[in-house]
Amino acid sequence: LAASSAFAAPTRTVEKRDTTISCGAFGSLQTGGYTVYHNNWGASHATSGSQCTYFKSLSGSSVSWSTSWSWAGAPIQVKSYSNVALENVGKQLSSVSSIPSVWKWSQTSSGTPIADVSYDLWLAPTKGGANAYEIMVWLGSFGGAGPISETGDTPLATVTIGGASYKLYTGMNTNVRVYSFVAAKNNQNFNGDLNLFFKYLTSSQGVPSSYWITSLQAGTEPFTGSKVVLTTSAYSISV
Repeated sequence: LAASSAFAAPTRTVEKRDTTISCGAFGSLQTGGYTVYHNNWGASHATSGSQCTYFKSLSGSSVSWSTSWSWAGAPIQVKSYSNVALENVGKQLSSVSSIPSVWKWSQTSSGTPIADVSYDLWLAPTKGGANAYEIMVWLGSFGGAGPISETGDTPLATVTIGGASYKLYTGMNTNVRVYSFVAAKNNQNFNGDLNLFFKYLTSSQGVPSSYWITSLQAGTEPFTGSKVVLTTSAYSISV
């Protein structure tokens, strides 16, 4: 990751109200109960590139933010995950009735990037314990990006949740079981209940309802691309 500090920052016209969170390896900003993270965790895989993340505004419980990036090399490796997170949730799945969320986003780029735009939801067997499950909900997939999968391009199942169709994949990320719901078509205006994904997993895939929600995140995973800007104009979530 240290090599990323030598990369030139991508060209971006920043609006006056934008606050730069970071153009380095990591950074964060807390606002309205959320944490906006700049997280170039996979930058060491890149042959060149950089990324910056910005806070734009907070209106009530809705946060607006953006991230701009250019990455080259290792097209199957994720370079970063800039995101907005609701941390330290500390609620057991069995006690949660709904997780309403709104996410309005747009993406511009030079050419076709390889990237996803996704929720990243985490579960642990005990309150405050280490995460054992990672549940991703891909609202956007670009350039042939694909999730962790034990079955390659063949999904575990095709399911309809909240009126939308998703292909479900699963695989291991070290010692964490990952379930990825990939939307059949990109959804830039999500307004739904994330608890429906948990309910499906507890009823159909053996995820224990006794597990605890640790963190709920929403952001983008870049693989490769040039002059890409993901803008979230409105984001909110509650448990």
